[in-house]
Formats: sequence, C-alpha cells, structure tokens
Amino acid sequence: MADHIYLTRAGYQKLADELDQLKKEKLKISKAIGEARLQGDISENAEYDAAKDAQAHNAARMADVELKLSKVRIIEDENIPSDRIYIGAIVSLKDLKTEEEMTYMMVSPEEASYEENKLSVFSPVGKGLMGRAAGEEVEIRVPAGVLKYKVLKIERPH
Repeated sequence: MADHIYLTRAGYQKLADELDQLKKEKLKISKAIGEARLQGDISENAEYDAAKDAQAHNAARMADVELKLSKVRIIEDENIPSDRIYIGAIVSLKDLKTEEEMTYMMVSPEEASYEENKLSVFSPVGKGLMGRAAGEEVEIRVPAGVLKYKVLKIERPH
C-alpha cells in the first residue's frame, strides 16, 4: 500500500476540490504580495511578510495534495475481497463489554474521520480488524486497555 493512496470516490473529490481552492488562493496571495510591494520598503512591511508566509504555506500544501492525487487508487475500482475486513469495507461491530453496536468504514489515513465513522486502517483498532471475517471475535490492545469486538457484518460501498 506504500506506493498508492486508497480513497473513496468522495475522498478523491474532496482532495481535488481542495487543490482547486488552493489554486484560487494562490492567485489572491500573489495579488496581495504585489500590493504590499507597492507600499514601499518591503524589509519592514508586515503585510508583505504575511503574504510571503501564506504563499509558502499554500505552495507546500498544493505540492502535498498534488502528490497524493498522483498516487490515488479508487477503492471502489479495486478487486478487494468482500468476505473480510479490508480498506473500503463498511464494518458493523458489537462491543462485547458494553453491548453497543457501531458501524465504521475502513479508510486510508487521509480520509479518516471520527465524526463520519471513518476509521483509518493504520489506527490501532483498524490494524486489529484488518483481515477479520464476519462472526469473528477480536481483542485489540489500545493505550487505554483491551477492546473486545464481535464482527457482525461486512459490506462494500456501492
């Protein structure tokens, strides 16, 4: 997985939209630098310094996003087994201590989001779930102790 970044179509689109926004921001920053230069001595110009800092940050983020986009493979296009937990799987679990049921989508770190129930395959819980099948019980060591889950169901996004 090191050479590729696996994203859902929605994750890819979110990254592509971010790149578009960064390109628009680049134009605004260039304009701000030009206006700050017109104010005279740039060696003591706070607006110029701030714009140059913003330009450097924007350029670094653009390069990062462009590199990620160049390595993307869309999860839905991959031939990933559906009977085990792998990236892209939607997993229903039961916490064996609390009896609580939860559902997560297994994603790359770039898409991981606690609020959206998207779990990184590289997180401690994600690593512990990888390769498991429906019906299996799993114990996962995390810094807070041991989590015990039963895998209830594995689905693939459509």
